Amino acid sequence: MTSYELIDTVQELKKLYLIQKEELGLRLPAALTQIQQDAFNAFNQLGIPTTKAENYRYTDLKPSFSKIYKTALSSQEIQIEEDALFNCDVPNLDTQVEFILNGRYVARQLDLTVLPSGVVYGSLLNAWSEFPELVGKYFAKAADYKDDGLVALNTALALDGFFLFVPKNRQIKDTIQLITMLDHTDNLAVNTRNLIILEDNASAHILVCDHTFGESHFLSNSITEIFAGENASFHLTKMQNANNHSTCLDGNFIYQQANSQVIANAISLHGGLIRNHFHVKLDGEGANNITSGLYLTDRNQQITNHTLIEHLKPHCMSSQLFKGVLDDEAIGAFNGKIHVHPDAQKTEAYQVNRTILLSDTAKMNTKPMLEIYADDVKCSHGATIGQLDDEALFYLQSRGISKKEARLMLMYAFMDEVVSTIQIPGLKERVEELVSKRLRGELSRCNHCDFKCH
Repeated sequence: MTSYELIDTVQELKKLYLIQKEELGLRLPAALTQIQQDAFNAFNQLGIPTTKAENYRYTDLKPSFSKIYKTALSSQEIQIEEDALFNCDVPNLDTQVEFILNGRYVARQLDLTVLPSGVVYGSLLNAWSEFPELVGKYFAKAADYKDDGLVALNTALALDGFFLFVPKNRQIKDTIQLITMLDHTDNLAVNTRNLIILEDNASAHILVCDHTFGESHFLSNSITEIFAGENASFHLTKMQNANNHSTCLDGNFIYQQANSQVIANAISLHGGLIRNHFHVKLDGEGANNITSGLYLTDRNQQITNHTLIEHLKPHCMSSQLFKGVLDDEAIGAFNGKIHVHPDAQKTEAYQVNRTILLSDTAKMNTKPMLEIYADDVKCSHGATIGQLDDEALFYLQSRGISKKEARLMLMYAFMDEVVSTIQIPGLKERVEELVSKRLRGELSRCNHCDFKCH
């Protein structure tokens, strides 16, 4: 049976930790228990971040954490029939589908799969039990819980999520499609933890699809740690498609060694409040990072993209591109920083945020920043907030195109620069289709999906 406890406010979150520790502590690895205790102590001091904190200046979390939620304390005994539960039609995309349901890995066969090549994937909780030294070497090393309340909360409470280990010189040919689902008749709060490790010369592609089923209020606090060894290659694409009552707090902590390449995309199609956080550390010469975001927000939805790219070693390159369209009374924010450390000579770093406002009531806050302590670098940043080009709109209409279609064409062309960064085979075409549907106001759910997400 799945047991639930009500949580409400910071004090209730602390009670939840104590309940979880009492019920599950003896079954958890000692190393994880100690990390959770340390993280809980940090959360006890930090609490939920407020808008007084610079990193959360544009994201008011108080309304989301003021609601009453339930949260699962034990794993759910459920057998997923892939075709029956979730049929996501992605043309020309050959993926290996994995599931996270309400913060827990749901195995179709094994909780943890170990391939002859040495690749390991499955439940993070089971990885702790089977490979404690490997997991312990990386867990909570990229995501520092000592100065961020959300990271501390996740580290203290998250028990499971997706684990992937790719050993040296190994490649995963098929894209892993990780479908994370929130489904409950009552309001539900979930903390999910993912850990992805690529050793030297390893490569993998992961597509994460976030979904909510039904109209309940959902609060998702998710942390993903990614480690890319020397010459490793990793592509991550996140597609967020949740209901208007949902809060999605998605933290991504990426650590890269020499000559590694990581491409990360966050495609935010729908959701009540979304905060995407990317913290990248380039800690080896020749490391390359491309981080992009695309957001389509309307009604009273809110979207924040927060980035921190740290250049720690010489001859590294990073590029950030975040674009979006806001309509109705939507609120958006971009808060990004490039931090070049003293030893990071010959750095190339670029940051761009561009937003189109379709209504007088939509609002966008943008704050691109450079913090440079090296003198031989090429760095730039920029931001624009505006409306559709009237001259371009007039030109298209003069060629017999209706005003509505002309507006859609201009918005689609505006978005294409981000969509083109997607390098997972077949996915780019699928995202183009979803973006087109979203701009047209059509159903913002996957084609042939068996559930209505909104």
